Formats: sequence, structure tokens, C-alpha cells
Amino acid sequence: LSQNYPNPFNPTTKIRFDVAIDSRLHGNENVVLKIFDIMGREVATLVNEQKEPGYYEINFNASQFSSGVYIYRLQSNSFVSTKKMLMIK
Repeated sequence: LSQNYPNPFNPTTKIRFDVAIDSRLHGNENVVLKIFDIMGREVATLVNEQKEPGYYEINFNASQFSSGVYIYRLQSNSFVSTKKMLMIK
């Protein structure tokens, strides 16, 4: 999971991540990328599907959200990573 770019952003940013193991072959677990507000409430699910190994880039449009710090979390099989991003209007 890479740091989003640009950061801070208004209102769109890109989130890049790599999938090393084919999620379809290891327990059929989905690759899940979610966005949370600073209070820990889930505000968006950007990815929730099986993915082949590779490099992915997701555009996140936060125009409906208020300014502030958001946390994004990538979960794939036993891998979990989180990063922070800042939305400034």
C-alpha cells in the first residue's frame, strides 16, 4: 500500500497498491480497500473483490466528504496496511 497522491488533496486523490498473491487461489479472500474517518467510522469501500497479482491504482473522489484526516486500509489474506490522508476544501 503506497501513500496517496496528492496528499493533502481536494477533492480527488490516487491510492496505489500491489497484490503479491492471487487472492482467488488462497481461500478465495477478497482484497478490501476501505476509507475511515478519524473517529474510525467506515465512510467508503473502494475495492472488495478477488484480484490477480499486480499493480493497481484507485481514484478516490471525496467531494461529498468534509475536510479532515481520513484513514485508508488495505486487507488481503493475512496482509493489513493502513495510511493517513488529509482532505482540505
